[in-house]
Parts: sequence; C-alpha cells; structure tokens
Amino acid sequence: MKRYWMSLTIALAATLFMLYQNGSFAQQSQEGKPAAATEAAPAVQGQVETPQQKGVPAGEAKPEAKEAQVPLAFQVDRTALNNGGIVTITGTAPPGTPVYIEVWADQHVRASRFDSEVDKETGRRPYILYMTYDMPAFYKILTPVEQKENLEKIKKEGSKWSYSQGLKDLGADAAYSVPGKIKIERYQATLMGSIVGSRGELLPAMDEKENKRRSMQLVKARFRNPDRVFAPVVESQPDGTFVAKLNIGSGSAPGTYNIRVVAGKTPVGQVAGVENNISFPNLYFSNAGTSINLFGPFFLTLAIAIFGVLMGAGGGFILNPLLVSIWPLPHTVVAGTVMPTVMFSQASGIVNYSKIKFISWKLGVTIGLAMVLGGFIGPKLTEMITLAQYKFVFGWILVILAGLMLWQTTQGYLAKHKKEQAILKEFKKRAEEAALAKASRAA
Repeated sequence: MKRYWMSLTIALAATLFMLYQNGSFAQQSQEGKPAAATEAAPAVQGQVETPQQKGVPAGEAKPEAKEAQVPLAFQVDRTALNNGGIVTITGTAPPGTPVYIEVWADQHVRASRFDSEVDKETGRRPYILYMTYDMPAFYKILTPVEQKENLEKIKKEGSKWSYSQGLKDLGADAAYSVPGKIKIERYQATLMGSIVGSRGELLPAMDEKENKRRSMQLVKARFRNPDRVFAPVVESQPDGTFVAKLNIGSGSAPGTYNIRVVAGKTPVGQVAGVENNISFPNLYFSNAGTSINLFGPFFLTLAIAIFGVLMGAGGGFILNPLLVSIWPLPHTVVAGTVMPTVMFSQASGIVNYSKIKFISWKLGVTIGLAMVLGGFIGPKLTEMITLAQYKFVFGWILVILAGLMLWQTTQGYLAKHKKEQAILKEFKKRAEEAALAKASRAA
C-alpha cells in the first residue's frame, strides 16, 4: 500500500513538473494578467483591447507578450476650460512604443490654397484653387519630447517646410487622421473668372489618397507655422506610462476639443472631449476661427480713424497690416472686414469735408468707378495669394507711399511747386474759419 501511494505521488509530481516545463502555468498567469489590469485600471476616456483580450491564440502573440500586458489607455485632468488653458493627459501604453496625441476642435473654418507651382511632369502651372469649409479651427499633433530636435530642423526650413514631410520626419503619420477626411473642392482658376467674380470651373472630386495629400497642404496654408500644428511634449516612462500637457491658447475657438491617442500605429478606440468656453468681451469669429477681445481692436481703430480721416483716407491701409500682425487673423478675413469698417469713417468724413467744400465730386466719381472694377478683382486675387505674399506687396506699397509723401514735404519740392503751397495755405485758412464758425455757434 505504501508503494502504491509512493508511486502515485511520484507520478503526480512528474506530471506537474512536465506541465511546468511545458509552460502551462506561465501561460495561464499571462492570460490572467490583462484581465486583472483592466479591472484594476481607473476610469479613462479611451482604451483598446490587448491581443489576449481579443482572443488571439497565445502562440501567435508570443513575440509581443510583454507589451500586451499593458493596456493602451488615457485620461484627462480637466473637461472644461475658460478661454483656453492647460490640459494634462496621462495614460499607459506598451513599453518602448512612441505615443502621439491628435487634437482637433469641433468648430470648422475655411482654408484655401492656390496651386501655381510648375508641375514636374508636364512643366505647366496648374492654377488650381483648393478650398474647404471643414478645416478644424484648432488642430495639433503632440509628439514625443525626443522629436524636439527634428521639429527644430523643420522650423529652420522657413516657409518651404512641408507638412507631409514633417509627419514622416516626426513619425506622426499614423496620428494624422481628421483633416485627411475633410471635403475639398478644387477650381480651375482663370484671370477672366477673377474679373467677373468667379473662382473658376469646379473640377471633379478627388480620390481618397489625393484628398488626404491635398488636405496636408491646406493644413499648412491654414496654420502656417510648424509650432501651431506640432508640439513635442509627450513624456514616456520605461514602464509605458506617459504624460503630456496640451496648451489651448487664449483666443482659441470655443466648443469641444477632441483628443485621440496613438501608440505606434495603434489608436485608442475612443476620444476624450474638453469644452472651451468664452464670454464677453471675447467674441468668436467663425470665418477667422479665433476669439478676440473686442476692446483691443476698438481703441486701435479709433486712433487710426482719427489719423486716417485727417489724411483724407479711411485708415484701412494702416489698420490692415496691424490687424494681421497683432491678432491671429487670416489676411483674407482682414481684407474683407476692413472694407465695411472704412465705410463708417468715410461716411462721416464725407459729411464733414462737404461742409467745408473740400470735395471734388467730378474727380471723386471718376476714380470711384475704377474702385468698383477693382472691388471685383481684389477679393478673388486675395484667395490666391499667401500671407507672405500679401505682406510683401502691402509692405512695399506702404514704403513707396511713405517715401513719396516725405519727398513732397521737402523744401526743394515745395519751392518748385508753389501752387501746392497755395493749396496748403487755403486748406489751413478754411480749417481755421470752420473752427471759428463752430466756436461762435456753440457760444
């Protein structure tokens, strides 16, 4: 009997040892770990299944067994902001896997790009206008901090930097998703079409691959600088945990900001949402995709209008470059917005100048007809130039005008143009008479 129990004990011990050597116990413990980690994990905004959770056989997932033990998940520390702020994003990912975070706003704005570059295959300029009304008002991809040096190299390229190449250099291809799905229209532009107020002939829709490629060009056209679409702020630890600080600046669009995490090529199945709220005196301008405190432009325009009307102008030539430089407004929106604002200063100026009889209506109507024609051509041409081209042309116009006006105030010029001196004296005399008449009426 003792021999029987001894033999049975030895047999059981040998069986258990063989099972252990075969890895059955080890495999069982590995299959149990992901489930335990999922149950113990805190509530998060996004999470994906590991290979074991999806039912992948253990033999197939063996090369990545260690990474599969860590679920890809993330959470945010805030769900609401007041005119921008910092959002901290934390989570876990497979150790050693680079983490990228895609952020986009629900608010949409228009973006356009005029393609006039010579085609390498045909040698011709296409003159095609690409336009979308679905570009996110805010879009940024957060990259690992290790990519900071690569981002600096992209910034050194200046205006020639490429968004598609930037995605490759930063390893962020898999994180680029939302803009690639926007609807893009393209027009075959012509000079005659611009004159009559048309963008040109609407061309057929592009396929998915071409649409995504053009969307990258529109992202660059809309946001212009690499710093506005990339931020190397994701810090990852050896155990797979990561943290990133998302900066939504003041003046950003209101509404929901969506956050999606990608580890390597694997995205989290869900997105987190952060609400950005604004209040008066900050107002959101949907055509510009930004919020502005109204007091700043109001007092700036007041000062410019006083100076502009004094010179016989509406002040738009001064207001235009300042609005582009001080506030994050597209040059197309600034050019269109300044037009009706000048109307107010011009109207009040016309009334006051007519009272002191300084208006030549024949000359005014003649040049006014030329302005009507220019009003058709200008807006369409504005869509077809970049901000850099806009600033270059506008800057040189201001420099030439400033030089011309300074030259006309020199003593040598005034001595040769005595008639202009007489006009200036008459202008001064009438202004003084008008001031005296106004003072006497007030008394």
